Amino acid sequence: MFMSLVLSNAFVLPFESTVYSNVINGVLVPLAIPLLLFDGDLKKIARDAGPVLRAFFVGAISTVAATVLSFRFIPMADLGSDGWKVAAALASRHIGGAVNFVAVANTLGVKASTVSSAIAADNVVVALYFVFLFSTSRGPRFEGKGAGVLDKMGLSSKGGGLLSNEKRVDLESISLALSVAAGFVWAGQCLTKLLLPAGVSSLPMLSFCTVVCSTMFPTFFGSLRGVGSCLGVLFIQMFFAGSGASGNLVEVVKNAPTLFLFSFTQIAMHWVFLVVGGRVMHLGGRELYVASNANVGGPTTAAAMAKGKGWEDLVLPGLLVGILGYASGTVIGVGLGLALLKGMAGQ
Repeated sequence: MFMSLVLSNAFVLPFESTVYSNVINGVLVPLAIPLLLFDGDLKKIARDAGPVLRAFFVGAISTVAATVLSFRFIPMADLGSDGWKVAAALASRHIGGAVNFVAVANTLGVKASTVSSAIAADNVVVALYFVFLFSTSRGPRFEGKGAGVLDKMGLSSKGGGLLSNEKRVDLESISLALSVAAGFVWAGQCLTKLLLPAGVSSLPMLSFCTVVCSTMFPTFFGSLRGVGSCLGVLFIQMFFAGSGASGNLVEVVKNAPTLFLFSFTQIAMHWVFLVVGGRVMHLGGRELYVASNANVGGPTTAAAMAKGKGWEDLVLPGLLVGILGYASGTVIGVGLGLALLKGMAGQ
């Protein structure tokens, strides 16, 4: 994103292009949503996530409360009508990850230049937060419970078990994954037109349809999780590149301080509420930190943290609650924005 931002402001790339609006935002982003949710089996998440699932809910509620309080004191009025929309998009990101930010920003119609500023500021805060989580996760509350749990869950280093039915990433699996994702995009658009008011984005309905089908047919969709994840992440990265190219560097620099302050305050309050809520519910520090990582970063960063800290029994739960964040963050972010933040902004 940074490179495309620099290149567009150096007049190498255009600020506006149908590739950004029609191809990336109109085609690739909707395809990315179901591709990243192929493993969104809610039954498996409820069965295998354990205490991390409860910690995830505490983290999600903490993010909602932190967003409302942060917006009360830092309303980002200099962003105009985009202020409450960015707050909602950042709330969704800090519940499930970057894919939710993309979906909410598109759904609410955030300007491309504002998206560039928000992503740039939030990425810095998120990186600092990950460093904080790693550096403070020491002491008796963070002691592991031993290895070998991954083997019981089917995630052994030999590659068997849970992931052994994944299709290889080849032309056939790519074609199948894209075809299934395109089917979900079509279904989401049709159901949105049929059930919801005109002008409402189809992305929340698209997410809902994918999660329902992934839960009903876990074997088939689980076999597509590997190729779906690869393609979904690629398409989201292309969205970031397009957002960077659409951003005016002067406006990005002008808006970044306010956005940085809001994001920092929001995540700081998230952590405070998380710790307090975790103590009330008697949740361990390991579970809280992995769940918070899943809230803010998504499944891959949560699993990487659990693996890096030697918490082998939390790798799979971290992945699962991260996927739940993908599935729920968009709906929560849009709902929070329309039901509460928009009114707080006086719009």
